[in-house]
Amino acid sequence: MDITTIFGLFLGIGAVLVSFVMEGGRLSALIQLPAMILVIIGTFGAATVTTSFDQLRNLPKLFKIILFEKKLDPLPLIDFIFTLSQKSRKNGLLSLEKELSTIRDSFLKKAIQLAIDGFETTKIKEILEIEMSYMHERHKIGSTFFQKLGGFSPTLGILGTVLGLIHALGSMEDSSNMASAIAGAFIATLWGVAMANLIYLPISDKLKAKHQDEVIYLEIISEGIVSLAMGDNPRVIRMKLLSFLLPNQRAGEE
Repeated sequence: MDITTIFGLFLGIGAVLVSFVMEGGRLSALIQLPAMILVIIGTFGAATVTTSFDQLRNLPKLFKIILFEKKLDPLPLIDFIFTLSQKSRKNGLLSLEKELSTIRDSFLKKAIQLAIDGFETTKIKEILEIEMSYMHERHKIGSTFFQKLGGFSPTLGILGTVLGLIHALGSMEDSSNMASAIAGAFIATLWGVAMANLIYLPISDKLKAKHQDEVIYLEIISEGIVSLAMGDNPRVIRMKLLSFLLPNQRAGEE
């Protein structure tokens, strides 16, 4: 479970609800089914127009990525590539074929296989960069979808408020209920702005952050295996890969 995501959502939503109650509001006043239907379902409907059915089917996978942290620790990866480079320098690239069965990461496995098969280093780098670019496009679709939700949600909230005001002003003869009707109309705007800024846009940025972590991880693999295929000194490879990390991450490793 990704604790930062859960904690952030809980903290943000909790701050809004607590401040509302502290000002004398009742939480039950926020639960208005028409406003929720218009803002939430209407927002998803508008965003669905901009995407495809295949991409919609990936939504459960996106929520899994958001809620469950995929640990990408680059230090063990750098150590593993350093070990491979030592074996390759001593016994040749073909000796790494025994290691393939123990590798679960498909990108790393493919990179090593390309090196073993004797591809030129420029070709290895080109193939890996193509795969990384397609991964970037796949990840971009997910973050963009939530970004669109964050854009449509406030607009649908304003639309709900306008509809509510039309209804309230249309029954001006009943002045006793007019004030509550106007107050209720603004609930839709609250839902629209809250969903956008507390859920949709933070999720979009979270997906971008996780994508960036994975990009660095794959770049370490690409640079490491290309250097290995070129026959660089294992220590040079290790120092080169450590340069991808922040100074506090590589403290004591160099």
